[in-house]
Amino acid sequence: MYSKIFRAVIIGAPGSGKGTISERIVKTFGFLHISSGDILRQNIINNTDLGKKAQQFINSGQLVPDEIVTKTMLARIREVGNKSYILDGFPRNSAQADILSAREQIDAVINLNIPHDVIICRVKNRWIHAPSGRVYNIGFDDPKVPGKDDVTGEPLTQREDDKPEVVAKRLQLYDELMSPVLAWYAERGLVTSFKGRETKEIWPRVERFLKDKVQG
Repeated sequence: MYSKIFRAVIIGAPGSGKGTISERIVKTFGFLHISSGDILRQNIINNTDLGKKAQQFINSGQLVPDEIVTKTMLARIREVGNKSYILDGFPRNSAQADILSAREQIDAVINLNIPHDVIICRVKNRWIHAPSGRVYNIGFDDPKVPGKDDVTGEPLTQREDDKPEVVAKRLQLYDELMSPVLAWYAERGLVTSFKGRETKEIWPRVERFLKDKVQG
């Protein structure tokens, strides 16, 4: 549908709806979604060396170290080649932003600005089908059969990092780490912020923004 190559970064706290917004961007614009969290979780499921290392940090509410994330994401970006994409979970500090900018031109940064109390309430109701990454939100996007994946019927689980006490800790870490990244991109005129409490009110604005960019 859109022939212009476009590369964006999506920024938002854990539970801000980045995954849902990214999914809609993929469907609407045909971008590839490159998510550090998805890549790391797939490695955890496959019990790779990378997965084992990542699991230890995630379970204790810590972020996976820079070196691991940078190496993993740059390898994936190289695989993608000359295609439009949206980066999710990377870069997460100004050093990573520097490394990325030396290799790729980023055209826009989409910042999802969701209040923390909304996020904590949202993620405690979030359950996933781990093998596929499908996400359900109880009371908002329920599975057809409680506790079961719609496609496979397999049991749903809650991520360790979706438990409220772990989420609160991660939100604090997120604010400390991402403020400099937003500042780094803001200095270059690349940040557009979308404030709201629900994905359904934010998505139409993101869609309009991207249509203008891709068609411009």
